[in-house]
Amino acid sequence: MYQFFVEENQLTGDTIAILGSDVNHIKNVLRMKGGERVRVSVRDMEARSFFGHIEAITEEEVIVRIEKEDTMGTELSNHIYLFQGLPKADKMELIIQKAVELGVYEIVPVAMKNCVVKLDAKKADSKIKRWQAISESAAKQSKRTIIPKIELPMNWKEAMKIAKELDVVLVPYENARGMDATREIMQKIENGQSIGIFVGPEGGFSPEEIEGIAPKKKTEDNADRLLVNAHRISLGRRILRTETAGLATLSMLVFCLDE
Repeated sequence: MYQFFVEENQLTGDTIAILGSDVNHIKNVLRMKGGERVRVSVRDMEARSFFGHIEAITEEEVIVRIEKEDTMGTELSNHIYLFQGLPKADKMELIIQKAVELGVYEIVPVAMKNCVVKLDAKKADSKIKRWQAISESAAKQSKRTIIPKIELPMNWKEAMKIAKELDVVLVPYENARGMDATREIMQKIENGQSIGIFVGPEGGFSPEEIEGIAPKKKTEDNADRLLVNAHRISLGRRILRTETAGLATLSMLVFCLDE
């Protein structure tokens, strides 16, 4: 069953009008016909989706007759934010695609000290459009109810400001304690809590960054400038690439939190 996204004003009573580029995709690429069933999510009505069947196809719109609302949904009760150190080449595209499939709520590209990639404003705008399109495509493929937002790249201080508002922050780090500690931390996360995952770039976190976000020891001297909700976690005895670490953490969280 194919998935589509519409705006709230395209929902009228018990019908939904699919507009724009999806009309051509339905008619000429998927070659769908009247009567075929689809799943439609409404962008402005978070976590609401409907099952229905195609009632009519015209040059400008596809009319879907609603059969029932998808009350089960596909979203986690936890909002998970992936703070990804900017990687080289096209790795970010892979990270976005797979993170969306795994249930991430929002992705925040972060310019960290050891990032090789430097994006100016013009390049950033172009990248975001591309990245957001990848997010939407992955959301359709994985039957997400929402399209995760890709934020504009931000600096370390801006990322810290967002992270301080979250309930739990996880920092995969090669010098963290073993997997028993990771299991213990993840099992304490409650349904509905917001979660941040910080992943360093290819060069890893700088000493200042890792000590600022998740120090080995919290003392009175550093307590006021730290993320008190942050935990260093291990992902096993092997060193993972930047494009793997966040996805591995997301997979563990899905195992612990998905119903």
